[in-house]
Amino acid sequence: MADVDLDRALEVATELAARASETIRRPRDPGAEVREKDGPADIVTATDEAVEKHTREVLGRAFPEHGIVGEEYGTTEGSAGAPHWVIDPVDGTTNYAHGLGWCSFSLGLAAADGTPLLGVVADPWRGETFTAVRGRGAYLNGTHVHAAAHTTLTGHVFLTEWAAHAHWPGMDVLLAELADRHCTVRVMGSTALSLAQVAAGRATAAAIGSFHAVDGLPALLIAQEAGALALPELPSHNQPLLLVAPGAAEEAADLWRRSGAAAG
Repeated sequence: MADVDLDRALEVATELAARASETIRRPRDPGAEVREKDGPADIVTATDEAVEKHTREVLGRAFPEHGIVGEEYGTTEGSAGAPHWVIDPVDGTTNYAHGLGWCSFSLGLAAADGTPLLGVVADPWRGETFTAVRGRGAYLNGTHVHAAAHTTLTGHVFLTEWAAHAHWPGMDVLLAELADRHCTVRVMGSTALSLAQVAAGRATAAAIGSFHAVDGLPALLIAQEAGALALPELPSHNQPLLLVAPGAAEEAADLWRRSGAAAG
């Protein structure tokens, strides 16, 4: 990690986020093709493909030894021991394809062992870009952000996402427990943006039933650099993830375990 120029990497990643946001905001032809991938709830648009292609091209020129893992075009191997980038060009494609303004561009850099080094999550519709470099804190449009100071889930916001169109194991029990605590749950449609809201202090906690690095790793680092706690600290592929403000961590972790969600 010592020989990775993270300042240069952040500069390139931030420029790519700005370009992606501009592309996503462009008026979209309502008749443009939307294709299914693994089913009706897993779709792709030309914008997803165009943004990822451009991102790959720029990263390939700037960091030719680095690997790349993308939502639409899979894995490009890098040099042995080199870090790799993770890309979700439009996280929340279903929202985007249906004209709902809640999706994001997610880009991160991880060490060869998977340790997150850098994360960028851009919200094109609100003009917000979350950034973090490991050990340097989290930022929103250049301003330092922190997880909420709340000491309970009661009365606050908890964000989650479906597993595509379906609930995930333990989700129904968890939602019932949160309702009993008057904790308001939101399912917004973009994993990266939902997790990033914990970093901004807008949501006290967020959870997903199946972690994927392409849309989860950048936001995970951003939230942790903002002071949020993660269970587990670095999930494996398809493992559940809970992010929570530190003051509410004990309560949230207890619910997480008792609901069965932690086991996946």
